[in-house]
Amino acid sequence: MPKQIHLAAHFPGVNNTTVWSDPAAGSHIAFESFRHFAQTAERAKFDFLFLAEGLRLREQGGKIYDLDVVGRPDNVSILMAMAAVTERIGLAGTVNSTFNEPLDVARKLASLDHLSGGRAAWNVVTSWDEFTGENFRRGGYLPKDKRYLRAQEFLETAKALWDAWDVDEVLADAASGRYLRHGDAGRFEVHSDQFDITGRFATPRSPQGHPVIIQAGDSEEGREFAAASADAIFTRHAELEAGKEFYADVKGRLAKFGRRHEDLKILPAATFVLGATEEEAAENARQVQYQQVGPQTAIAFAEQIWNRDLSDVDPDGPVPSFDPKTEDDVDSGAHISKGRASVRMYKDPVAIANEWRELGEREGLSLREVVIRKNGRHTFVGTPQRVADTIDEFVQSDASDGFVLVPHVTPGGLDVFADEVVPLLQEKGSFRTEYEGTTLREHLGLQPSPTTTARAEARA
Repeated sequence: MPKQIHLAAHFPGVNNTTVWSDPAAGSHIAFESFRHFAQTAERAKFDFLFLAEGLRLREQGGKIYDLDVVGRPDNVSILMAMAAVTERIGLAGTVNSTFNEPLDVARKLASLDHLSGGRAAWNVVTSWDEFTGENFRRGGYLPKDKRYLRAQEFLETAKALWDAWDVDEVLADAASGRYLRHGDAGRFEVHSDQFDITGRFATPRSPQGHPVIIQAGDSEEGREFAAASADAIFTRHAELEAGKEFYADVKGRLAKFGRRHEDLKILPAATFVLGATEEEAAENARQVQYQQVGPQTAIAFAEQIWNRDLSDVDPDGPVPSFDPKTEDDVDSGAHISKGRASVRMYKDPVAIANEWRELGEREGLSLREVVIRKNGRHTFVGTPQRVADTIDEFVQSDASDGFVLVPHVTPGGLDVFADEVVPLLQEKGSFRTEYEGTTLREHLGLQPSPTTTARAEARA
C-alpha cells in the first residue's frame, strides 16, 4: 500500500499571497467565506482547516501595510463557528504562547474539541517582536531562549490542565444522584519558570484528551520543540531535496524523546496553480504572480530590504543602484517595516541588494520582475495530473507527509484542487476516499493522547 497523503487547507490571513483584487475573491471576514472554504476542504476529505493568527496589523513607514489583507475576527471563534457547519474535518488555529495565558487557551481549545466532537488542533507559536508586544500588558518581547522556554512550559501547563479531569470523571448517574465520580475533578498546580498557578480547570476532558499539537518553525530550537512535543510541524521546505533533508533531520530526533517515526507529521506549506496544459498552467502562474506583486507591492518589498522610502523609484525600472540603510538596528524597532517576520531573514541587506542587482542586470529584469522572481514562486504548477504526481512523489519519497495548501484566491480558490487533483490522488490509492475516523487524531494516524489511554486502562 502506498504511504497515505495528509492534506490541510489554509485560509490565508494577513498576507500578500492572497489576490484580494481578483474578481473571484470574496470577503476575508464574512462567515460565508469561511463556511465555503471549510466545506470545500471537507468535501475533498482534507485532514484539517487551518487559520493563522494576527495579533497586530503590520505597518510600513508608520502606516498600515494595506497591500496585505487586513483584519479578521479571532481565529478560534471562527473555528467554533465552523464546527457547527462541518462534521469531520479538523479545525486548527494558531494561538501565541508569548502573550496569552495557559488557562484561557486550554479552556478555549478544550471547548472547541468538545463542540467539534474531537477535531481541535493548536499551532503553538512564539512572538519575536516588540512591535506586537506593545498591544499587551506585559509589552515588549522575550529573548529567544525565554520564548521557547515559555512555549514549552505553556504547552506542558495546558496539558496539565486538560489532564486535571479523568477520562471517566463525569458519571451523571441519575439512579445514585452522583454527577461526578470522585468529586475532586479539575485540580491543578503548576510551578515553573514562567507559570505559578493553582486551582481547578472548569472544562471536563474533551474527546481527544489533548487537541492535536502543531508547531511551525525551522530553527534548531523549533525542530527540537517539534520532535519533543508536536504532532505535526509546518515547514517551508517545499522543494524535493530540501524536504528530504528536513524530513530526515526532524524524524531522526524523535527516538531520543521516546517517540515513533509516525508520531510526527511533516507538512510543508504549498501554493498551486493549475491549467489544462503545462503551457496554460505556466501562463496562469505568471498572471497570478503579477497580481500578487503589483507595482506598489514591489516597492514595499524593496523598502523592507533597503529600509528607506522608495516611493520615487520606478518599479518597472532597474533595481536601485544605492545600498540599503544599515545603521538602524532592526531589533530596536527602527525598521521601516514593522510586524513582518520576513524582515528577520534580511540579516545582510547589502548582500541581498547586490544579489537582486546582479539578477536584474544578468537577465534584464526590472525591480518588479526581480521581486516576483524572489517572492512570487509557486510550489506546484501544472496540469492536475502533474500536480497529483508531484505531491505523491514528495510523500512516497519521504520529503513530506503531505502539504498545507494555500490558494491565492479565497474562498473559492480551493475548489479546483478539490475537483481536479484530489480524485487523481484517490485513484493512486494514496489519499482517502472517505473519512475512517471521527477525530483529527484519527485522520492523521496519531495515537490517542497518552493519559486518555492510560487512565482508561487503569480503571478497566
